[in-house]
Parts: sequence; C-alpha cells; structure tokens
Amino acid sequence: MNKTLEEVCKMILHIKHPEIYKSLGISPPRGLLLHGPPGCGKTLLANAIAGELDVPLIKVAAPELVAGVSGESEERIRELFAEATKAAPCVLFIDEIDAITPSRQNVQKDMEKRIVAQMLSCLDDLNENGDSVLVIGASNRLDSIDAALRRAGRFDKEISLGIPDVHSRSQILKNFCANLKLTENFDFDTLAGYTPGFVGADLLSLTREAAMVAVNRCFKELQNQRESQEVENQKDQPAEERNNDSMEEINVSFNATEDAENTEREKDKSESTSARVTQHTTLEELLEWLHKDDTFSDSRLCDLCITMSDFEEALKHIQPSAKREGFATVPNTTWDDIGSLRDIREELEMAIVAPVRHAKEFSELGIDIPTGVLLCGPPGCGKTLLAKAIANEAGINFISVKGPELLNMYVGESEKAVRVCFERARNSAPCVIFFDELDALCPKRSDSGEGSACRVVNQMLTEMDGVEGRRGVYLLAASNRPDIIDPAVLRPGGWIRYCSSDCRLQRINGTVPKLAPDVNLEDIGKREQCEGYTGSGSGRLGSRS
Repeated sequence: MNKTLEEVCKMILHIKHPEIYKSLGISPPRGLLLHGPPGCGKTLLANAIAGELDVPLIKVAAPELVAGVSGESEERIRELFAEATKAAPCVLFIDEIDAITPSRQNVQKDMEKRIVAQMLSCLDDLNENGDSVLVIGASNRLDSIDAALRRAGRFDKEISLGIPDVHSRSQILKNFCANLKLTENFDFDTLAGYTPGFVGADLLSLTREAAMVAVNRCFKELQNQRESQEVENQKDQPAEERNNDSMEEINVSFNATEDAENTEREKDKSESTSARVTQHTTLEELLEWLHKDDTFSDSRLCDLCITMSDFEEALKHIQPSAKREGFATVPNTTWDDIGSLRDIREELEMAIVAPVRHAKEFSELGIDIPTGVLLCGPPGCGKTLLAKAIANEAGINFISVKGPELLNMYVGESEKAVRVCFERARNSAPCVIFFDELDALCPKRSDSGEGSACRVVNQMLTEMDGVEGRRGVYLLAASNRPDIIDPAVLRPGGWIRYCSSDCRLQRINGTVPKLAPDVNLEDIGKREQCEGYTGSGSGRLGSRS
C-alpha cells in the first residue's frame, strides 16, 4: 500500500506546485486510472487525494452520464468537464468509467462510439488549456476500457489496488477499530492472518458484524441472568408460604402434591435455562429484547467490549470478495496432515516459501526464482494436499483453478479467462496459482485438432514467461497424466513422486490420532496388502479402522 501511495503522490504534485512543470516546459499528468476488485478502496482513495490536496472533489458515477436521447450523453460529458474547469484546481472523479468507455471494436451502437470520442476530446482539451484538473477514473474491468484512453496525455498512470497482504490488512483493521472498544492487548496481526482474500470493504463488514455479535452476546447474558434470578425466586417462594400462619389450614396432602409439582417445574425451568445458554438467539428472544424498555447499567456498559471470539464468530458470516472472484482462503492443511514427502517438501519450500519469507536475501544474491512446480503422480497421492499445505506454510494469497473451468465454447473467451487469472495473481502478489488437472488445460498441440486448444496453450506459455519476470507470483500444477501435457509447458523443475510406505503410515497416523498401544503403524505400512496404496487410500484405511 505504501508503494501505491508513493505513486499517487508523484502524480498529484503538479496541483500544488504547477511552477515546477512550467519551468521544465512539460505538461503535467492529467489522468489517473485506478483499477482493482470491488471494495478495494478506489473511491476512498479518490476522496483522500482531494482531501490531501485541499481542493474540491467533483464526483460522478459514469452511468449517470448516459441519456436516452441522441447527443444528450455527449452534452452531459462536456458540461461535466466545463464545471471542473471552472472549479480548477480540483479533482474530477468518474466512478465505473468502463460503463461509458468500452472498447470501440466490440460495440455495435454508434452512440457508444460517440461517447468514447467525446471523452477523448474533453481529456485532450484539458491538456491544451493547461487547466489544473486531475481526472481520476475507477474501474474493476480494466481490459474492457478503450485503448485510446489508456495512453499518455489522457490517463497517464494506471494504479492497481489489489488484495491487501497480511501487514496491510492489519493496518486497515487498526484504522477501522480505532474508535471501537476492544479487549486489552488485542492482537490485530492474528486477526489479519484469519482474513486472507479480504479487501477493505470486507474488513469493514467484519468489524460491524463483530460488533453485532458482541451486542447479541450482551443481551444473551442479561437474559440468562434474569432467568436465573427468576429460578432462585421460585425456590424461595414455597418456604415463605410454609412459614406463613395463614397457610396452616391447607391440606397436607395438597401441600405435598404442590411441592412435588413445583420441584418438577423448577427442574424443567433450570434445564431450559441451561439449554438456552448454549443455543443461538431465537426470533422470540429478539422480539422480546426489542420491546423491552430496560436500559443497561453503567457497570454493564463499562464491561462491554468486542473480543477476539466475537471476530471469530463474525468470520463465519462474512464471505470475502476475493473468494467470490475466484480466490480461495489460505487452507488449514499443514505438513502434519500429509505424508512425509521430505524431499518434495524441501523443494517446495525453496521454490515458494523461502522467496516469500526472504525476498530481500534472494534479491541481493541474484537467485532466480523457479517459474513453476509441476506435481505429478497417480490419483490420490496427495498432489492437491501438497498445494494446500504450501499455501498455508507461506501464508499468502491462494488461487485454485480447476483446469477445465477456464475452457469456454466461444472463441477467445478461454484465453481471456487465463489472462484474467494471471492478472488477479499479479494484483494480489505474493500469490500462488494452483492449476489442478493441468493436462485438461494444456494438451499436446500436435495431438489436438482444435485451434482453440492451441491458443489456450500459447496463452499459458505467454503468461508463464511473463510471470518469470514478476516476482511474487508462483505457479503450482497437478496432473496424473504428464505424458499428454504439451512439452513446452513441461520445463525442468517438475517432480514425479509416488506414495512410499513411510507416507502411508504418516497418513494413517494423521487420520487416526488416538491409537491403541499395540498398534504398529510401521508394520502396517510395510505389509504386502498395503502395496499400491496412495495417500488418500491410506487415509481411508485409517478412517475405516
């Protein structure tokens, strides 16, 4: 995030110090294009830029500029830029700019082409007049914007706001929780580790949900306290009646019967109260709290605060935007959950974990980071499990892609899906892309009779070459048919491993943690009946046992 803010500051210096650019005889930058997934903070950054510069902010949503009458949309755009020119110096922010500036090669209506042309003309007029107007556009579909807008003199700089890393998420949470009442020594770093794939909007929703959980917990505790008090009062009531002289004439048998009934009701009431403590809040309880006019005492309000357990409960109800966009949260799988595979583990740690944890040392030594790792083996030997474990070990963003899901029947859509996948990874670096069933995505081009399959393989090769020069994006792939993968994809650095006897006993031990003293896993793993068992088969054996 600091690098992003540095780039933004360089772009907006001319608003406060226009004399520097005039003395150098160059035109200052006019446009700034912010792109990233929904909720990453594009609009918030535009507001912050105007606030830091202390200049007016003219904000408009791009769809508001579109009209049904021919020529009216272009007129609205001209009026918008004229208003910005009069208010100069100022910031003009156009949200969802891709809605009015689609690529003219893909549109069919003349009106859309005229709108794009009018936008280009207005941006050029700003450069000619030298007005101190900074135009900021925001979009989460950068590839759909017309290429003519993305050149120097119009939108000079494109800044990507990707998925925040652990450190950035911790800082964002601290800002959101600055005015919240939390427990002492609240660990934001631990909470940030629980939120992979969360953007700013998701973290804000998380804090609000945690506050709601804390409020419900407070009401629940108050309700349980009242019910416990009622039970105690009912226990004291029969004793008072027995001490009352006016009740001496009541039939003894009736008293015995009534006492027995009261005892039974008290028992049922106590069981009901105990059960309600562990149950979730019901609709009846919520309505009861809603209609009560009782206020909380100062002592209870003083003790009320949001705890880590409230955030953990809130995490169950918040789905991160990145997960809806194809990201997967960091898995819970660890090295203890799989077989030993020590040699492969060391290779993976050097290829992925070490560059992430020791990026500075790798850079100083000039060590080349492997482009990707291909995991091969029979079905069930633990390829997917290895990918999950390495993502958990590195603690970085994780994109899981099943090879066939990128394929599309329409020409060009499959290649586009590959480009989008890699673009997401670059915007969220450090990130691991895991391609499951790579053989379905990259078959041998000589054996494929379809041109679309060849184009997908070519696109994959192009992206892999590009990733090699962009540190922070790592490739993992799994396949049980490496013989049908295109040779250009199978570069040095892949490993083929089978599940050994040592791996088998480790998997059995992982699935059955409590074993009898007379069970010898080493003997079981080396038995003839276990020959050919893969990791999943060994795990199934432990579960069935």
